[in-house]
Amino acid sequence: MIRLPERFRAFFNNRWLVFVGAMWIQSCAGIGYLFGSISPVIKSSLNYNQRQVARLGVAKDIGDSIGFWIGSLCEIVPLWAVLLIGALQNLIGYGWVWLIITHRVPTLPLWAMCILIFVGTNGETYFNTVDLVSCVQNFPKSRGPVVGILKGFSGLSGAILTQIYTVIHSPDQASLVFMVAVGPAMVVFGLMLIVRPVGGHRQVRPTDGLSFTFIYGLCLLLAAYLMGVMLLEDLVDLSHTVVTIFTAILFVLVLVPIVIPVSLSFSSEPKAPEAEALLTEPQKEDPGKSGQDTPEVIFSEVEDEKPKEVDLLPASERQKRIAQLQTKLFQAAAEGAVRVKRRKGPRRGEDFTLMQALIKADFWLIFFSLLLGSGSGLTVIDNLGQMSQSLGYDNTHIFVSMISIWNFLGRIGGGYFSEMIVRDYAYPRPVSMAVAQVIMAFGHFFFAMGWPGAMYIGTLLIGLGYGAHWAIVPAAASELFGLKNFGALYNFLTLANPAGSLVLSGVIASSLYDREAEKQAHHRPQQQQNTGSIFSGMLGLDDPPKCEGSICFFLTSMIMSGLCIIAVVLSMILVRRTKIVYGNLYGKSRT
Repeated sequence: MIRLPERFRAFFNNRWLVFVGAMWIQSCAGIGYLFGSISPVIKSSLNYNQRQVARLGVAKDIGDSIGFWIGSLCEIVPLWAVLLIGALQNLIGYGWVWLIITHRVPTLPLWAMCILIFVGTNGETYFNTVDLVSCVQNFPKSRGPVVGILKGFSGLSGAILTQIYTVIHSPDQASLVFMVAVGPAMVVFGLMLIVRPVGGHRQVRPTDGLSFTFIYGLCLLLAAYLMGVMLLEDLVDLSHTVVTIFTAILFVLVLVPIVIPVSLSFSSEPKAPEAEALLTEPQKEDPGKSGQDTPEVIFSEVEDEKPKEVDLLPASERQKRIAQLQTKLFQAAAEGAVRVKRRKGPRRGEDFTLMQALIKADFWLIFFSLLLGSGSGLTVIDNLGQMSQSLGYDNTHIFVSMISIWNFLGRIGGGYFSEMIVRDYAYPRPVSMAVAQVIMAFGHFFFAMGWPGAMYIGTLLIGLGYGAHWAIVPAAASELFGLKNFGALYNFLTLANPAGSLVLSGVIASSLYDREAEKQAHHRPQQQQNTGSIFSGMLGLDDPPKCEGSICFFLTSMIMSGLCIIAVVLSMILVRRTKIVYGNLYGKSRT
């Protein structure tokens, strides 16, 4: 009989507890997705124009993505310290912004506001890195589902925080900024000692598949519930008590996954866990050791001499043919007939350093495909408030919540379906990224047309496609370039987000919007202009021009739709280049 202290120790070191704790942190970590809700508050409080707001959005995107040093930091200091640094940055950055827009402290110039937004949002990169590194190491053979679920909860955080803000029911919209500053920090303070690697590859159980199914089902229920509550709140004037009850149910749904580690640790008849390889076959933890598995092919001549039809054989036959070819090369080398030289650097599927990955074409194909696809989606998210206002919608929060929910489902679905592709068909995971980019191209087209209901359809398509990127790319990067330096590789790839947003939102979208707004301002009735100028002169205010109609973002959306098509081409080139790699990594699981 297992004593209670041992059960608590097993519970604290359970990889599912780490996974659940990471889910909770991610559920409030996607603060960048709320920028579409808080940007109108900042714009009105500080009297910014759209170009100035776009610059704040770019600062947010840079802060949300730049964190390539965090992977190295995780190897130097404990992971709880990394989470603590991120929580403090979030608290200080957005806390100071709240003090400024509520006029409790003096207003700062635009460049200083950009720094505050950068510092506050940059805390999210610490949360993402620690959560992903811990859980991918704890679940090395379930990378797609784990990354998809974690990034999904990050995308859903916008809807969760918006629902909490609805309960606060404050007429002062600046309180949303206060909640963004304080909420994530409080959650991280409570969970920072839980999320860490715990040797999860030695905790494999037959019930793991059922546990993932339970999590997936809960994710779908959570998304459906949030969507229903959000639409109900938008269509019906609900009392504060009813909204509070809805939010309490939301908290229960978020907390439910804790039953998995509790049942595994405190069940009456706990079963001994099994172990799984840290790295996906055919890699080994130590290639120098001999064992029952087929030896790893490490000579470039084997790849050169191998007939192309070998890659089309079943996994067992393919490994047998490669082993025979390798034996012949060994014999020929011993007799002096050929000169065998070791391939320089790792092969795809092995552990790369960041510098080694930076000289690989596959790495840059992922980066630029992500830049065009994800960058265009982020531009929509940053400008969603202005896009909905230009089409005549007063309540911008509903679209921010909707794109958060679709973003969540895109990440869950992207992880699930991309895992099916690689597990069942041994086909390259990036093909699912190409599908997501096709979906986004249609979404941008709907935004450009501005048809009735286009905001709802465009939000759906952009949210699904954008979210899928962040379930697919981290998993693909870990497969092609290894787990050892995953933190540094992942954080470098996330630089594609601000790079795309810098051009698409900070330059193209904002410039085209302001140009159309100025055109409309000149065509308005002269009397309306004179009246407005008199009042603005009396009050010392000069409201920035506003644009109305689908023309405001028409050209921007069409440009982004075309860029998504280019991203599809890049993704398919990557698919073609990595077919053999994925066949070697996952071909064995098909047999």
